[in-house]
Amino acid sequence: MPAKEPIYLGIDIGGTKVAAGMVTSRGKILSKVRVPMTSDGSEAEGLAAVERAISAALEQEPKRRAAVAAIGISSPGPLDPRKGIIINPPNLACWHNFPLAKKIERLHGLPTFLDNDANAAALAEAIWGAGRGYGSVFYATLGTGIGTGVILGGQIYHGRTGAAAEGGHVSIDYHGPKCACGKLGCIEALAAGPAVSKRARERLASGGAGREQLLALADGNPGAVTAEMVGAAWHVGDPLAAAILQDTADLLAIWLGNIVDLFEPDVIIFGGGMGELMSEWFGRIREQLSAWTINSRCKEIPFVRARYGEDSGIAGAAALCLSAKNAKPRTIAWGKKRRK
Repeated sequence: MPAKEPIYLGIDIGGTKVAAGMVTSRGKILSKVRVPMTSDGSEAEGLAAVERAISAALEQEPKRRAAVAAIGISSPGPLDPRKGIIINPPNLACWHNFPLAKKIERLHGLPTFLDNDANAAALAEAIWGAGRGYGSVFYATLGTGIGTGVILGGQIYHGRTGAAAEGGHVSIDYHGPKCACGKLGCIEALAAGPAVSKRARERLASGGAGREQLLALADGNPGAVTAEMVGAAWHVGDPLAAAILQDTADLLAIWLGNIVDLFEPDVIIFGGGMGELMSEWFGRIREQLSAWTINSRCKEIPFVRARYGEDSGIAGAAALCLSAKNAKPRTIAWGKKRRK
């Protein structure tokens, strides 16, 4: 690796862990570490967990330490990416209006950038991953929730206050189940992992034939069924699991029809564990899509799997450092006038 190539330290904060990794300007993750997150303690305890991850990452790569040019942080929202403030994420109770980016920047003397984890992952995919070369990207990570990010011209679209692109909370059924956000019928409440497992449990509880394979995976307990079990049952030919996942694919098609009508991205990228599973249903989603959009060329939009899997948070955080929108102000030499 050329000695002059900058390295970015990507920090991925979750409710139970903090992951950190050294990432090159070409998107290669050189090394990574993981430490527990103290999410329900004090502000200082939460910050200390992040510091432990940073220290561990630097200690793992002592020869590259001097090459670290900036620090990026991806975190659950809500947050303010422009001010670098964590507002009040439900799974990070330790922080309320906490200026995390400034705290880390003062401690390490390096430019530090903060953004929503889905936005950051979308940026990494646009710069280095499956969205490279596309002018506009819609990224969706499907797991226990649904997070999304919009990239236009290589930059995150933040909206007026930094709260844009919450695609997981687009409602497609106002009579639908209540989402954790308080709205009815959000796609997250209908197609994320917990929604899939809930549909499976309801169908198992209703009785009838065809339940044997899924029940066997759950040791005979319908209440123990998970989305992963539904996927595993489908892979061995279980018809009940197939029906549940087909319903999920159709719900995603309705949702994506709205996304296409509103945004018409050049590419749609799926990440996350559920995203990987539903990528096997791309054919069904594409087949149904034209019924849910007025865009006659909707089937030309590629559906692709994300490059970065469980490392999307680290890669995304590092990508924030490379973003021209973030880096540009740092290139100005203070005290010198620009030439006209």
